[in-house]
Amino acid sequence: MDKQFLDTNEAARYLGLQRTTLEAWRCRGDGPQFVKLGRAVRYRQADLDAWIESRVRQNTIGGEAA
Repeated sequence: MDKQFLDTNEAARYLGLQRTTLEAWRCRGDGPQFVKLGRAVRYRQADLDAWIESRVRQNTIGGEAA
Protein backbone atom coordinates (compact mmCIF):
# COMPACT_ATOMS: atom_id res chain seq x y z
CA MET A 1 0.00 0.00 0.00
CA ASP A 2 1.66 3.17 -1.07
CA LYS A 3 -1.35 5.48 -0.97
CA GLN A 4 -0.74 8.53 1.17
CA PHE A 5 -4.13 8.29 2.91
CA LEU A 6 -5.94 5.10 3.90
CA ASP A 7 -9.59 4.95 4.85
CA THR A 8 -10.67 3.15 8.02
CA ASN A 9 -11.17 -0.20 6.28
CA GLU A 10 -7.76 -0.03 4.63
CA ALA A 11 -6.06 1.08 7.85
CA ALA A 12 -7.71 -1.73 9.80
CA ARG A 13 -6.60 -4.26 7.19
CA TYR A 14 -3.05 -2.82 7.26
CA LEU A 15 -2.93 -3.20 11.06
CA GLY A 16 -4.68 -6.58 11.12
CA LEU A 17 -7.56 -5.18 13.21
CA GLN A 18 -11.30 -4.89 12.88
CA ARG A 19 -12.73 -1.62 11.57
CA THR A 20 -14.83 -1.34 14.73
CA THR A 21 -11.70 -1.52 16.89
CA LEU A 22 -10.19 1.51 15.12
CA GLU A 23 -13.51 3.35 15.37
CA ALA A 24 -13.76 2.67 19.11
CA TRP A 25 -10.17 3.75 19.72
CA ARG A 26 -10.75 6.92 17.70
CA CYS A 27 -13.78 7.82 19.84
CA ARG A 28 -11.77 7.26 23.05
CA GLY A 29 -8.71 9.13 21.77
CA ASP A 30 -6.64 5.95 21.61
CA GLY A 31 -4.96 4.32 18.65
CA PRO A 32 -3.06 5.86 15.76
CA GLN A 33 -3.36 9.48 14.70
CA PHE A 34 -5.87 10.22 11.96
CA VAL A 35 -6.82 13.08 9.67
CA LYS A 36 -10.32 14.53 9.24
CA LEU A 37 -10.99 15.68 5.68
CA GLY A 38 -14.49 17.08 5.86
CA ARG A 39 -16.55 14.17 7.20
CA ALA A 40 -14.03 11.58 6.02
CA VAL A 41 -11.51 9.98 8.36
CA ARG A 42 -8.15 9.07 6.83
CA TYR A 43 -4.97 7.54 8.18
CA ARG A 44 -1.47 8.23 6.89
CA GLN A 45 0.59 5.07 6.53
CA ALA A 46 3.54 6.83 8.20
CA ASP A 47 1.33 7.52 11.26
CA LEU A 48 0.25 3.88 11.38
CA ASP A 49 3.88 2.74 11.20
CA ALA A 50 4.89 5.21 13.94
CA TRP A 51 2.03 4.02 16.14
CA ILE A 52 3.10 0.39 15.65
CA GLU A 53 6.67 1.29 16.65
CA SER A 54 5.38 3.08 19.77
CA ARG A 55 3.63 -0.15 20.83
CA VAL A 56 6.80 -2.30 20.92
CA ARG A 57 7.32 -3.71 24.42
CA GLN A 58 9.82 -5.94 26.21
CA ASN A 59 7.22 -7.57 28.46
CA THR A 60 3.50 -7.63 29.18
CA ILE A 61 3.54 -5.53 32.36
CA GLY A 62 4.08 -2.22 30.59
CA GLY A 63 7.34 -0.39 30.85
CA GLU A 64 9.45 1.22 28.20
CA ALA A 65 9.62 0.37 24.54
CA ALA A 66 12.43 -1.89 23.36
